[in-house]
Amino acid sequence: MFTTRPELSGTFGMVASTHWLASAAGMAVLEGGGNAVDAAVAAGFTLQVVEPHLNGPGGEVPVLFARGDGRGQPGGAGSGPTVLAGQGTAPSAATIAAHRDLGLDLVPGTGLLPATVPGAVGAWLTLLRDHGTQPLDAVLRFAIEYAETGHPVHPRVAATVASVSEHFRTHWPTSAATWLTSDGAPPAAGRLFRNPVLASTYRRLLVAARGATREAQIDAALAAWYQGFVAEAIDEFCRYPVMDDSGRAHTGFLTGQDLAGWTPTYEAPVTLDRGGWTLAKAGPWSQGPSLLQALAMLDGDPAVGSSDRSPGTPFVTAELIHSCVESVKLAMADREAWYGDPGTWGPLGGDVVDVPVEALLSQQYTAERRALIGERASTELRPGSPDGRPPRLPELAVRAASGTAPSRPAAAGVGEPTVARADADVVPGVDSRTGEQSVTPQGTTRGDTCHVDVVDRWGNMVSATPSGGWLQSSPVIPSLGFALGTRGQMFWLEPGLPNSLAPGKRPRTTLTPSLALRDGVPALAFGTPGGDQQEQWQLCFWLAHTAGGMDLQQAIDSPAWHTTSFPSSFYPRDMTPGEVVVEDRVGPEVIAELRRRGHDVTVSGPWSLGRLSAVSRDPETGVLRGAANPRGMQGYAAGR
Repeated sequence: MFTTRPELSGTFGMVASTHWLASAAGMAVLEGGGNAVDAAVAAGFTLQVVEPHLNGPGGEVPVLFARGDGRGQPGGAGSGPTVLAGQGTAPSAATIAAHRDLGLDLVPGTGLLPATVPGAVGAWLTLLRDHGTQPLDAVLRFAIEYAETGHPVHPRVAATVASVSEHFRTHWPTSAATWLTSDGAPPAAGRLFRNPVLASTYRRLLVAARGATREAQIDAALAAWYQGFVAEAIDEFCRYPVMDDSGRAHTGFLTGQDLAGWTPTYEAPVTLDRGGWTLAKAGPWSQGPSLLQALAMLDGDPAVGSSDRSPGTPFVTAELIHSCVESVKLAMADREAWYGDPGTWGPLGGDVVDVPVEALLSQQYTAERRALIGERASTELRPGSPDGRPPRLPELAVRAASGTAPSRPAAAGVGEPTVARADADVVPGVDSRTGEQSVTPQGTTRGDTCHVDVVDRWGNMVSATPSGGWLQSSPVIPSLGFALGTRGQMFWLEPGLPNSLAPGKRPRTTLTPSLALRDGVPALAFGTPGGDQQEQWQLCFWLAHTAGGMDLQQAIDSPAWHTTSFPSSFYPRDMTPGEVVVEDRVGPEVIAELRRRGHDVTVSGPWSLGRLSAVSRDPETGVLRGAANPRGMQGYAAGR
């Protein structure tokens, strides 16, 4: 099969990410004696600087990691996959009633109202403290250098700033001061861009990192972020009203006390065993289990098996896409009805969220769902009844599926994320064809996320998907040099749902890294940006690699597809029943057959869907491999 670049192989270390500078930073840390965790943290902080339209210090990051055999590393023998949940929670004052009092039926996608506790920095520092080996300055120096002395602006960053520059000048002057030149122009692609205020924020963390041990120093930096100067600046900034996409200015709910009361958590992943592989995902506060549900429904499907394919027969067929899309529709309907942050929420301890993950992945339930897949495409939103429990969908989702949703300004698509409006009559979203950042004729932007994967010579493995804190979605905090996240837009303002807004609760995020074991040994880490499409593009990759026999780069380069036939996780939460988006490389015969089966096919460009990266380690030989996506001309893998 044709590939855009070779699959890398070696024995020392591999780093793959959505930006070449982040991959280079991670590789430099490995060369300096660090392990996979050290490298991932360095890459993660670098991404905050070089992909500011896709993530920032005010955002969040879920991490999946596994320790190798521990030779030469502190901590001893290896361990199974673990989730570090760097998704911040809703502020204590962010209630459904408070939003209803403002006349809102959805949490806005921009401004200060949707801000949750910034979790990215807390997660990166916690991971470094507990599982890394390097001091903070060794991993933070790359981000500081690129923020302080400058980095060449990627064309997509320049286009994003240009598309919202008028909004900055009119409504968000702090963002204008940060991102526009002295004469009010956006930065030019390829020219060096500096963010000295952000560099100063990072340096103040280093100044605060004082202690007798490496761990104590990192704890001091965490305290400076969540209880010190950063928390104080966020608290003060959220008291001032700013324009959001409700068309009105609002103050934020987030306070310094909210930051002081939050810490990232270590959790067991949700897993699925199939064919010698164990695929691990974050829990139902993410959309991770939906990939496992879809895979379980595909068990025994002849379109997925590769053993009966003749040499030269394409792996991607109409039958394969149809089976995958119909499985995804059922899994995403369950996501909407059942997924949320498990626990008990609300000021009075009500609103118990009991997500039946085990039942959703059981053989009996999977068989019931599989039986619903027919030869024709479904346009319905069909959640199931695990353990006989009746599902409940959000009213707006039901109306969106039936075409009777309330009229809102037209969205440019669905996906990730909602961003600042450049025109009062346009609500932007992500392009349903690509899921990636682009600029519309109306001047609005559409966003995306980041991803990084690392494996080292000891077998330590990390997969992380940082996002949020987008420069185009919330105004810059002038004393810190970054914007807050807007992940709270993923909550529903309808009581009694698994993903209903409640103080101290995590929104059900779309961020979803992956880590897989081969016969019980960590062997593969992968992921992609793309909002609601993340699991779908990972499904394309997973099947191409594990069932289609393709190497990492071939599987990434293989034609991709996804469906938008379920409610978007992002404002204004719309959907397109029956739509399937395919890269035109699948071929005219496949497209024609999908249409014959009743799919509403949107044909996208040949290299337009997904921004996957992946690393692997052969458990028997120890050979390491890495690959990254050519789409977007931004992601690269590095290794030796």
